[in-house]
Parts: sequence; structure tokens; C-alpha cells
Amino acid sequence: MTGARAFPLWLPRRQHDALPGFGPGLALTLFWLGTMVVLPLAALIVRPWGEGLHSGMEAFGHAAHDGRMLSALGTSFGSALMGALADLVPGLLIAWALVRSDIPGRGLIDMVIELPFALPTAVVGITLATLYGPNGWIGGPLAHLGVHVAFTQSGIVLALMFVGLPFVVRTVAPVLRNLPRDVEEAAEILGASRVQIVTRVVLPALYPALVTAFGMAFARGIGEYGSVIFIAGNQPFHTEIAPLLIVIRLQEYDTQGATLIGLVLVAISLVSLAAIRLLQRHLSHGAG
Repeated sequence: MTGARAFPLWLPRRQHDALPGFGPGLALTLFWLGTMVVLPLAALIVRPWGEGLHSGMEAFGHAAHDGRMLSALGTSFGSALMGALADLVPGLLIAWALVRSDIPGRGLIDMVIELPFALPTAVVGITLATLYGPNGWIGGPLAHLGVHVAFTQSGIVLALMFVGLPFVVRTVAPVLRNLPRDVEEAAEILGASRVQIVTRVVLPALYPALVTAFGMAFARGIGEYGSVIFIAGNQPFHTEIAPLLIVIRLQEYDTQGATLIGLVLVAISLVSLAAIRLLQRHLSHGAG
């Protein structure tokens, strides 16, 4: 052969990946994932059994009858569920306003949506407790009407709505922006009303994004601490959340009790997120 030298047939042809350094990068990512996520979770699972199988079984038996722990878990998950559900409608409306409307001040609204990401959660909690307290600007008039927000579960839900709303807006807005407008125009030409276009054309396409947004707001609400403790009142069996009870157990030098609460919190969170992921996949296949 003349010109370029022939490639030796006995040498294996190496397929080059389009991303340079993909192999080392993947190894580094897996190492980081293992040390920062998997290893702490494994330690959390192993910790209750550190003193033997019998001790671990006794600890789990005690936890199963710990009414304070069960109440705190119910408060955390119930409030996170209500807060995430309550965020869906205003989050969808705000995303629609940012993407589909020409309202003045969209840049300011877009910046305000990012505010819960930047504010320390303790600042959020103090602000909400001041506003919605018995003598607050909003809580005072509500108290005269017999409505109490601060130091009740309603206050917890309010705090979780505040920190979870940006997840809904930021998840739904890109999907809404990429929806093809020709389908809506075709439905309008065929005589569909605006309500029918929204309920039968737009919303079905947004269901997977709404489920994802709900899952993110729900997951954030389960572990929220700083924005909740100032407005919750932290009354055992009423407004005490599971993350706060973990801190209390650690202050009482009950490391095993705190670990068990954390383990139950992680287990229920994983089951909840897995259920949300299955629902999202089902809706995605249905939409496709």
C-alpha cells in the first residue's frame, strides 16, 4: 500500500469517547458518591447493630413503641406532604406568568423566586414567626379572627411552602417553555375553550414535571430544620419535627436513639421518593 500506513490487524481498535477524560472522571465521581453518600448511609444502617444483634433488636423494639418519635415523624411527613401539595398550584401559576405572560416586573419576580435558595433558613424561620406570631403584622389580625398560624402545624406547613416553592417553579418553567405551541393553536382552531386547552392539552404534558416538582419539594420539607423550629413551637406530640428530635436525642447523649430516628427518616424518605419516581415514569409513558 502507498500513502498512509495500514492499521495492524492484530492491534485492538480503541473506541474513543466524545468526552475527554470520561473514565477518570467517572471513577472520581463514583468515589465521591461512595464517600459522601453511600458511606454515611451505610454507617447509619450499621450503627444500631454496633453493640450486637440483641441490642439492635431491643433498640428497634423500643423505637416502635416510642410515641414521641412516631408523633415527630408523623408531623414531619404530614407537613412536608401538605406543603408540597400546596406549592403545586401557586408554583404552576408563577411559572406560567414567567414563561407565557408579559406581566411587568418579570425579572424581579424571577429574582424573588431564587430568594429561598440564598436566605439562611434560620432567617426565614425568624421572619415567619415574627409576621405570623400572635402580635405580628399578619398573625395579629388572624388571631382576632380565631385563626392561629404560629406555633401550630399550619406554621410548619407555611414554612415548608416557602422553602419548597422555588423547586416547583424551577422544575415546571423549563418544561412549560419547551411545550410546542402548535398543539394549543390546533386545539383552539378546533373550537376548544381556554379551560379545555389548559386541562386537556397543557396539564397532561406537565404532569411528569409536576410530580417531579412535588417530589423535590417533599424531600426538602422532610429534612427542613432551621425555617421550622422558630415558627413550630416545638411542642412534643404536637408540633415537634423529627430533625429537632434527633438534635434533642443527641443532646441527651442518646446516640442510638438519634440514629434510629435518622434511619427511619431515611427509609421512609427513600420509599416515598421511589413511589414518586414510579408515578413519574408511569405518567411519562402515558404521555408518550
